[in-house]
Amino acid sequence: MSTTPNIIPILVYEDIQAAHDYLVDVFGFTSGGLYRLDDGTVIHGEVRLGDSVVWMHAVSPSHEMASPRGALGSHGGLSVHIPDVDAHYARAKAAGARLDSEPTDQDYGLREYGVRDPEGHRWWFATPKS
Repeated sequence: MSTTPNIIPILVYEDIQAAHDYLVDVFGFTSGGLYRLDDGTVIHGEVRLGDSVVWMHAVSPSHEMASPRGALGSHGGLSVHIPDVDAHYARAKAAGARLDSEPTDQDYGLREYGVRDPEGHRWWFATPKS
């Protein structure tokens, strides 16, 4: 049986190394590795949470892929379900993360908060309400 997820989100970053380290240190992901060219340039990164993986891609004008840094709006984001949203929020806040909202009970059955990574990707961390 394959352990590769059926859908893998790809986020574009100007600085994959910095984004990777932030997602590991602040959001609590596990490193899936960084891949470099012979000159040391990071061209791909991965982070994992349980069975889920997020790939990090370099900015690529030829593929029309850009970081949201400096954009006027957001085109989407990722919702990540975790065991303790309040503890995760406290960790992100202590690290100085750009918080969009505090943990709040939602009518759709989740307790969630919103946050952005250093390049502006939107993340929502949530715990199902019991």
